[in-house]
Amino acid sequence: MATKRKIISEATFFKWIKEGRGSGQNQAYRPWLTVRDLPSLGRVHRVFGHKSRRTHHLLSDLELSVFLLLEWLPDVTQIREQFPLDRTLTRKIAADAGITHPAQNGVDQFMSSDFLVDSSNEEAPKFVFQAKYANKLDDERTVEKLELERRYWLEKGVPWYLITDQQIPKEVSKNVKWLYPAGRDEDDDELAVEQIEFYKYHFTANPNQTIISLCKKLDISYGLNSGESLYEVRRLLAKRYFEFDIFMPITKLKVGALRASNLGFVREAYRVSNQ
Repeated sequence: MATKRKIISEATFFKWIKEGRGSGQNQAYRPWLTVRDLPSLGRVHRVFGHKSRRTHHLLSDLELSVFLLLEWLPDVTQIREQFPLDRTLTRKIAADAGITHPAQNGVDQFMSSDFLVDSSNEEAPKFVFQAKYANKLDDERTVEKLELERRYWLEKGVPWYLITDQQIPKEVSKNVKWLYPAGRDEDDDELAVEQIEFYKYHFTANPNQTIISLCKKLDISYGLNSGESLYEVRRLLAKRYFEFDIFMPITKLKVGALRASNLGFVREAYRVSNQ
């Protein structure tokens, strides 16, 4: 059964614009749509962003996966989700292309892009991701709206990419979802240095052990609570104090494949990303 979208009126649009939705930078940004506006969509998510220091509103499991991957990329400096498009321009593009503009009950709707992303990469300082499940691309109307969005960003000179669930490796998504919550913990620089040296020593001494098996042994050897070592390692990985192949399942990852990062560089990267 298809989900029924909430009808949004011109009065609501005026109210949202007055509230500052779709504007602001970093922590001050307010998404155009929130999970409260579209409750009938089912699997929606409110997720804290380490880079923005605010809650992000994600309207599907696919959007959650894309968001977590963007958060993981060190080049990404800002993620603005549910970013509204200028309705005057989308109307013009729709008329020129002979495509019916999205509307409900005779009211032209504001279109939005799932993610407007800023990057420190000089070759791609800004780009847009629209996340769609691959099976939705069989729908002609969906494709028409995507074409309007593509032309909009082409007009703005910003690269636009369509990303589907088939393009996100399952293991990568699973790894990032496992790591992400641990990255929220505040840093204690002195403790982090001690932990890095401690685990670096044991990783070097047991290169063929998986992370999980070694952490279990360390809990027993040092009289720690079950899972304590694994959580500390998880946090160090989330903070990138140790580097590893994100395509390798965590359950199979051997500690000999972990490489200690330059601590000073990591601290600076997090300081800059959280300003």
